[in-house]
Amino acid sequence: MSGNTLGNLFAVTNFGESHGPAIGCVIDGCPPGMALSEADIQPELDRRRPGTSKFVTQRSEADQVEILSGVYEGKTTGTPICLLIRNTDQRSKDYGDIAQTFRPGHADFTYWKKYGIRDPRGGGRSSARLTAPTVAAGAVARKWLNEHHGTTFRGCMTQVGELAIGFEGWEYVPHNPFFAPVADVTAIEDYMNALRKSGDSCGARLRVVASGVPVGLGEPIYDRLDADIAKAMMGLNAVKGVEIGDGFASVAHKGSMHGDSPLPGGRFASNHDGGVLGGISNGQDLEVAVAIKPTSSILVPRQSVNTADEPVEVITKGRHDPCVGIRATPILEALLALVVMEHVLRQRAQCGEPAPTR
Repeated sequence: MSGNTLGNLFAVTNFGESHGPAIGCVIDGCPPGMALSEADIQPELDRRRPGTSKFVTQRSEADQVEILSGVYEGKTTGTPICLLIRNTDQRSKDYGDIAQTFRPGHADFTYWKKYGIRDPRGGGRSSARLTAPTVAAGAVARKWLNEHHGTTFRGCMTQVGELAIGFEGWEYVPHNPFFAPVADVTAIEDYMNALRKSGDSCGARLRVVASGVPVGLGEPIYDRLDADIAKAMMGLNAVKGVEIGDGFASVAHKGSMHGDSPLPGGRFASNHDGGVLGGISNGQDLEVAVAIKPTSSILVPRQSVNTADEPVEVITKGRHDPCVGIRATPILEALLALVVMEHVLRQRAQCGEPAPTR
């Protein structure tokens, strides 16, 4: 009932707080015999970690991962894998002014009402810092899926605030701090510089794609692959919308245009459904889009209340991302990998080895 575990056969339990001594996760259900070391996980954490550019929070965390269990002589044993990431740059004094008040748009109010207590330091459990263990677990799933099925995951930012970002090619994504698929990010930099100076924040839209996904993943009716993808994505901080395939654009489609016609050889003429039919993967790319709301911790004064239900004005000081979507790409890739890994293991348990991508 605690809600801190994603998955059943590949179960990832997340623990820690933003300003606690450490954060991490326990992966239960990873198949044995896969070579695994910190070097397999660290590159993904480096893509997500804070302080990598002036456009994100300047909290300086190395995010060095430690494998505490589940690996012997360099290989997974089939027992729980504990991954630990120590917090080294907490600055809790920044949150003294909001200990008794609620930031508009933040989880402060709901955590306090639900539990009767909250950790205001960096948001505690509601902090985006808790996405680092997700990325670490996702790296383990990605490695296994790539070795066994050739499955790969990639993502990019397609919009920041009001600024739409075109798609020029995946090769540009690793070479700018926005994970933008364009060669020139000057317009994005100008937009973010103006936003930072104003003390405000903005949202973002991102795209994540899984290629080489086995056919047949997903179970009707409530464990559909797309339903589990949507649940996982909505579990990420600040996510307010998830689309599979053409998503809401499908409303304007005619059936004669939208249906993905099968072709000989297991191919399809289009991919409007984003690689999922009837909740089951069809071997095409999984196409997912996610909408992320503006960061709630900003310098702009806003009206709120305190724990005594008195009106107050809130200004949030500290080190915050003006757009949490900037660092979300590796997290979304990890979440998609965790869902695919879960369904691959389910398929193996029920029907045998999943059908290869065709």
